[in-house]
Amino acid sequence: MRIFKFIAFLYGIAAYLVFFVTVLYAIGFVSGLVVPKSIDTGTETGTTEAVIVNLLLMSLFAIQHSVMARQQFKAWWTQFVPKPVERSTYVLLASLSLLLLFWQWRPLPAVIWNVENPELAVTLVTLSFAGWVLVFTSTYLINHFELFGLHQVTNHLLGKETPAPRFRTPLLYNFVRHPIYLGFIIAFWAAPTMTAGHLLFAAVTTIYIFVGIALEEHDLVALFGDEYRQYKQRVAMLIPWRRSH
Repeated sequence: MRIFKFIAFLYGIAAYLVFFVTVLYAIGFVSGLVVPKSIDTGTETGTTEAVIVNLLLMSLFAIQHSVMARQQFKAWWTQFVPKPVERSTYVLLASLSLLLLFWQWRPLPAVIWNVENPELAVTLVTLSFAGWVLVFTSTYLINHFELFGLHQVTNHLLGKETPAPRFRTPLLYNFVRHPIYLGFIIAFWAAPTMTAGHLLFAAVTTIYIFVGIALEEHDLVALFGDEYRQYKQRVAMLIPWRRSH
C-alpha cells in the first residue's frame, strides 16, 4: 500500500537527518569546537576505567557497523526488516551507537603532543577539516544518497526498482581505493594538541579502518570478481603513490 511506502520514505528521511546531525557533531567532537562535549571534555575518571569504557564504546560501534554491512547478515536481516529500509536502519543504528559514544566518552587529558607554533597549528586544523571535506566529497562521488539509504526509500515510494550495483571509479577513486577512509584518518590524526584520549580514539579507529577495508574488499571481490581484483592491482589502498594490496 502507498501509505506504507510513504511511512518508509519518512523513516528514511528521519534516519538520514539523525546521521547528518551525528556527523556534524563528530566533527566538533574530534576537533573540540562548538559542541558541548568533545573528546577532551566531560567527567574525568580513573585511567583504567576511561580506557575500558572507551574501548567498549568503540567496539560496540565497530561490531554493529561491520556485522550489519555483511551480505550474510543482510540476507538474514531482511527477513524481518523490509529491504527498502534496510540501509536506513543500518545508518540509524550506526548513528545511535556513535551518539552513545559521544555521550559516554571518558576524557584522558594527558597531553601527548602540543604544537605551539601558531602557523603549524593552523595548518593541522586546516588539514583535519580537509579530511572531513574528503570524506563528504568521496560519498557524493559514489552516490551519497544511496550510501545513506535515501535512494532506496525514494525508489520504493515511486515504485521504481533499485538498480543493480555497478562498479565505478569516479575521480578520487582512480588514485586511492578508499578515499572516505583516508579522509577519516587525516581528520582524526591532524591535531595540534593530541591528548591520550584523542590518541586512543585515533589509533583504535585507524585499526578498525584497516579491518573494515579487508572485510569490505572481500565483499567487493565476491560481488565484482576480476573487475575489482584488477582495480586492486592498479590503484593504491590509501596512499596514492603506493600500490598496496
